Amino acid sequence: MILNRKSVELLSPAGTWDALVAGIEAGADAVYLGGKHFNMRMHEGNFNFDNAMLAKAVEYAHAHDVRLYVTLNNLISEEELPALKEYLSYLDTIQPDALLVQDFAVLELVHEMGVSIPIHSSVMMNIHNEHAIEKLKEYGITRIVVGREMTLSELSLFRERTGIEVEYFMHGDMCFSESGQCIHSGVVFGQSSNRGRCLKPCRWSFKLVDEDTKDILDADGPGAYKLAIKDMCMYRSIPQLIQAGVFSFKIEGRMRPAEFIRRIVTTYRHAIDAYIADPAGYKTNEEEWKSLYDNRARDFTTTFAFGQPSKDAIGFTGEREPRFFSDAVKEAGFQDEILKQEPPIQKEFPKHPVLSLRVNSPAAARSAIENGADRVYVGGEVFRPLRPWTLQDYKEILAFAKERGAKVIINTPRTTMRRECGELEQLFTALGEIAPDGLMVSNLGSLHLAKKLTKLPLQADISFNLFNHFAAKFLKENGLSMGTASLELSFGQLREIVENSELPIEVIVHGSYESMLCDHNIPAMSLPHFNELDNPEILDRHYALLDGADEVHPIRIDQYGRNHIYFAKDLCLYPYLDKFCGVASYRVEAQDYSPELTGLVTRLYRERLDGLSGGKAECDDELFAAVQEKSPRQFGIGIYRFRQSKNSI
Repeated sequence: MILNRKSVELLSPAGTWDALVAGIEAGADAVYLGGKHFNMRMHEGNFNFDNAMLAKAVEYAHAHDVRLYVTLNNLISEEELPALKEYLSYLDTIQPDALLVQDFAVLELVHEMGVSIPIHSSVMMNIHNEHAIEKLKEYGITRIVVGREMTLSELSLFRERTGIEVEYFMHGDMCFSESGQCIHSGVVFGQSSNRGRCLKPCRWSFKLVDEDTKDILDADGPGAYKLAIKDMCMYRSIPQLIQAGVFSFKIEGRMRPAEFIRRIVTTYRHAIDAYIADPAGYKTNEEEWKSLYDNRARDFTTTFAFGQPSKDAIGFTGEREPRFFSDAVKEAGFQDEILKQEPPIQKEFPKHPVLSLRVNSPAAARSAIENGADRVYVGGEVFRPLRPWTLQDYKEILAFAKERGAKVIINTPRTTMRRECGELEQLFTALGEIAPDGLMVSNLGSLHLAKKLTKLPLQADISFNLFNHFAAKFLKENGLSMGTASLELSFGQLREIVENSELPIEVIVHGSYESMLCDHNIPAMSLPHFNELDNPEILDRHYALLDGADEVHPIRIDQYGRNHIYFAKDLCLYPYLDKFCGVASYRVEAQDYSPELTGLVTRLYRERLDGLSGGKAECDDELFAAVQEKSPRQFGIGIYRFRQSKNSI
């Protein structure tokens, strides 16, 4: 690869006009910014650009031979769709150089409206494998912002295989959770991180405890801010970035002042130009590095660029945290006045409501089926000390289910990087003989693979962040038979989707559910004597995070080493099921339940759903009390305590 000035793009953020000018004057090749609606920085009213300023910004950037990208990268609810159409129409008239998008609804509307602006996939799409890229290419995506958990070696490989243009966050504030897979702020505060309103629970202080005994395990650990990742800084790794095939060097910071932007852009401009001019003779400019370092907000890390981060990537003391957006609070119990007042979904209650359970073992699957489950979701991630499902497990549970008239759907991991994709290719090939009743896919990559290698019915898991009926239409057009509604939708917003969607919608009504999906090893980073090589059983322990409101958040470690952080309360919509009419499937997340509890919860919901179908509205208080007593956590209603997930308009 012979480098020249156009081999690399330096991409500057802009939250204000002054920051836009500063980035361009400092040498940015492109800038990205958001309008007053539909982007990931919605907290501060004096940031972002109104329509008139957007037009002026495009004109100014183009006059200086600089590209301008507009972020349209949050999830969009039903009530926002009319305003979204107007906004897309306006953007098409001012012609920025690209739109960064997360929600599949934007892809649908761009096609339907004939919008001629190029589309880039936002980091919030969580694109992390080559199969997802092949699917996005079908929709004219010309560039992807890769997931932050991707190493440069992985990035280089799929860049080479797909030819797609890659944008990479290489400086600034980073999320601890995988992008698009954190719903903590949305559920607890009604302000979704996927809708530009994150209140950053990852910046809270926590204690690491044993979930069962509540013993504090990290009294001699490095500090309380266990999820507070340091700022990304790849300044000392410019050669590695360029040689890995990264085209766009993205600086985070749309809430930063102009002079902060000017300093960072200038520093990276000099380094990139110096490397391009003389790669073999390049060396880091230590004076500019010192200026960058001395003026940092948080301390620096390279996160996943060169492999899984160690504890050195975390700002455990909190000393350099520039701002805390929220404090830990008690999660909602049955604070249900809003939900009680909501009118039910305006559809008929099914004659036979479908009850589905995601289960963690063959014994739990049998228990669910014996107690009335219509379908069980098996496989995918399994949390230690349980072990992954085998092909023989699938065969046996399929035979058991068939005798009892139930269906078995094989699940897939939420994140499918190179290892997982290789395993899925072999699994999907083997399923031709096993013949399950369907597959549940978790991202565009596993969807693309499943369609290529199987003829099984497909449905979309929760990780697709289904937020509106246009996104549901996208999924249906791509061969999916059912989608799972986002757990960040208020009841009113959920009602709109169920009433308007052509795609059948599954709703999670009970169970333990993840607030964050993380590729970090939290116990290893927090415990000074953690060594899984000497003591592999240390991964089988049930760890938890104790927050400042004394809420206990279980951590589950899957077979891929990912950490799943759970909410302190399990979702329970049992008393309110009469409002959930017209739902295609009522789903229980039982992956953290024993076989005995799985069976008990199944019976509770089976009897209630059948009663509602037959016109009986009463709950079984005695059975409900028995389930509460045996459940590992208290119950709550999550997002349903809010009238809406706060929107962008």
